[in-house]
Amino acid sequence: MTIVSEAQDGASVTELLITRDAKGRGRRRRASSVSETRPVAWGRRISLLLISLFALAPIYWMLLTSMRSGADVFTFPPKLFPTGFDFSAYVRVFANGQVVHFLLNSILVASVTAVGSVFIGMYCAYSFSKFRYRGRRSFMFLLLVSQLFPQILLLITIYGIFSALGLLDSYLALIISFTTFTLPLCVWMMKGIFDNLPDEIIEAAKVDGASQGVIIHRILMPLVTPGMIAAGLFAFIRGWNDFAFALTLSGDATRTLPPGLVNTYLSEFSDRWPELMAASLVASLPVIIVFLLLQRYFVAGLSSGAVKG
Repeated sequence: MTIVSEAQDGASVTELLITRDAKGRGRRRRASSVSETRPVAWGRRISLLLISLFALAPIYWMLLTSMRSGADVFTFPPKLFPTGFDFSAYVRVFANGQVVHFLLNSILVASVTAVGSVFIGMYCAYSFSKFRYRGRRSFMFLLLVSQLFPQILLLITIYGIFSALGLLDSYLALIISFTTFTLPLCVWMMKGIFDNLPDEIIEAAKVDGASQGVIIHRILMPLVTPGMIAAGLFAFIRGWNDFAFALTLSGDATRTLPPGLVNTYLSEFSDRWPELMAASLVASLPVIIVFLLLQRYFVAGLSSGAVKG
């Protein structure tokens, strides 16, 4: 009776049966697809959990070692869970004036490296993106190829140049060397962002009588700020984590955290692993704080230059 009453609207009984059958199959198909995606979703979650545990395992082991005594560090088999909490290593780290000095040196060198790389890279990226001149592509290719060589191969050459110029054991030597390595990637990151900016903005500013300085500083710079922050964060982390160049080019007064901590807590006859792990965790806090504060700008800067158009 229901089918007959529905058929009075102009559709035949056969058409209604076909429609209902199609809808039923569609519902069964959607239900089966949902049941098929659930194992896939759980598999992805488990995979992400295992990857996260693998990535966080070194940090957990550092934290565990920093709260142990020197004798408990070398116990075998190692204990995966703490039996007590000993924060004396952190007290000794903060009481050590050298560690604080190394921390301030790292903040200075990494900050100046980030600012210099961002502003120099911004001008280079703007030039590569919005101007056409002879040698432009060759210079861009040269910057890209420079990233293919291991940076440690340049250490001897850079050491000889800075020694001849009298720049060894100075902040300037560290800043120049770090900026040299971070600048090419900063240029390419910001070039992609400048490529996404329409040329009509620049043409309209020129029609209004704006100079190149006004165009790049007052018009374009606010538009590429997320990309500048992303590039600056990369340069900051690169300057903060460097070990080989900081160890070779710096002296006792200009030494940064990575080589300073190793020279302070590791020696031929003494290995103070709890203090080294505590100092390493304290040294990682500034980078974590900076990244958390600038995370949304970092993601926006990377995504803004990822797709053109």
